[in-house]
This record gives sequence, structure tokens and C-alpha cells, in this order.
Amino acid sequence: MYAIVAVSKNWGIGKDNALLFSIPEDMKYFREKTAGKTIIMGRNTLESFPNGAPLKNRRNIVISTHENYTVEGVEVVHSPAQAVEFTSDIPSEEVFVIGGSEVYRAMLPFCEKVFVTKVLKAAEADRYFPDLDSMPDWKLVSEGEIKEHEGLRYCFCVYERV
Repeated sequence: MYAIVAVSKNWGIGKDNALLFSIPEDMKYFREKTAGKTIIMGRNTLESFPNGAPLKNRRNIVISTHENYTVEGVEVVHSPAQAVEFTSDIPSEEVFVIGGSEVYRAMLPFCEKVFVTKVLKAAEADRYFPDLDSMPDWKLVSEGEIKEHEGLRYCFCVYERV
């Protein structure tokens, strides 16, 4: 299982149920990595999408503690363990955890690789991704060139579990 995330310099990922940054190349990177794959997310992440609709060309799995929660085009599970069970027959490179913060924290132990868009700016956030740089069981294996969009500098990085 993989994860994909865009983080600020202080590992912030969101504020008020919205992304911190809108970088077209990052959105393209996300689409390219997850197209045709299975994605796992929390209910709030799904509801932050336009019209609260699932992402096209992907199998959408939503973890929700609300027992009667249903959305057309979405498979609802009620725990991280159930999400793992639902995807146990799929190769790990075909499954991406896409947020939010609680789902990332719960699913990170099951991930072997994380694709991180690092935005080189601190931002006010109320949701964070675990700081992989400070975790001994994660190693930065690839760091792309620094790019820029509307004054925001960023790079694409890949971490792997040691």
C-alpha cells in the first residue's frame, strides 16, 4: 500500500477541510499516480471534493465510523483494518491512501512507500501528516528538482519504509 500527500514545510496538509496549496502540477502528479488505482480516504476528504463525489477512474474506498453512510460509487468501510482487508488481494502499488490526517496516521503502518509533494513554505494548518524525516523507519529515497508555481517552491519526493 502506498500513500500520496502534499505537505507544507511543517508537514501541514490542510486547514478547514481544504488543501493548503493549489499547484496544478501537483494535481497532475496525483492524477497520474492514482488513475486506475484503488484509493482509500476518510469521509471528510471525500466530502471536500467537488459535489462530494468520488474521483473518476478509481476504486474509491471511504473509511467512516457512521454506520449508515453511503455514497454512490463509493465502498464504505468502518475501520482501517476493514480497508486493509478490502484491499488485501490487490498489489500494494495499486492502492493509495489519500487522506485525511486521521486516515494517514491509521494507514501509515500498512504503507511501504509515500509520495510526498513538499511545498517549501510553512503554512497555518489544522491537519498534519507524520513527519517522515524524523521517523527512523522511513527513508527519503528520491528528491526531485525544485519547481515553482506562483511563488511557491516545491519538489516531488519519495519515501520508503526501511
